[in-house]
Amino acid sequence: MATTEVILTSSVPGLGAESDKVKVKAGYARNYLLPNRKAIRLTESNERRLEALRKRRAERESTELRTMQELAASLARISLKLVVKTGDDGRMFGSVTGGDIVAELEKQLAVHLDRRKVHLDAPLKALGEHDVELRLHAKVHATLKVIIESSTPLPPPPAADAAAPEAPAETERPRRGYRPR
Repeated sequence: MATTEVILTSSVPGLGAESDKVKVKAGYARNYLLPNRKAIRLTESNERRLEALRKRRAERESTELRTMQELAASLARISLKLVVKTGDDGRMFGSVTGGDIVAELEKQLAVHLDRRKVHLDAPLKALGEHDVELRLHAKVHATLKVIIESSTPLPPPPAADAAAPEAPAETERPRRGYRPR
């Protein structure tokens, strides 16, 4: 199989990032990378262009890293409050997922995140305070405090000193499928 060397002009998953020199099969380069302008052929003139691509990539990555560090610092200081529906016993209907957390961040704080950056071991199914890990960048991780509250007020617990009413006597119920003659 014939291979050719190309310079990537944008990130290609599973292949490389912008300004990487990679060897690929000639057909892949000819039919996909070059027509979609994801790569350019490796020539002497394009090799000189490679340095400009590397510089642009480094600037973009440094600004992205800086903004994610600032976002992580601001998110670590706040707590996100979510209000969910619960039953009479205080149990939630459903659960809180990463998508719910991202939607609430956008609604309350105007912070736009990808839901895949929120990492939960399992969906949150209990009321109270939870720490959620955010992986904002390969080098930046943050912890967001999420407080889940009920939209319906819980009934007060019965008073211990009040006289408890007597429970009604249980009546014997016929067994299932049993018909007396």
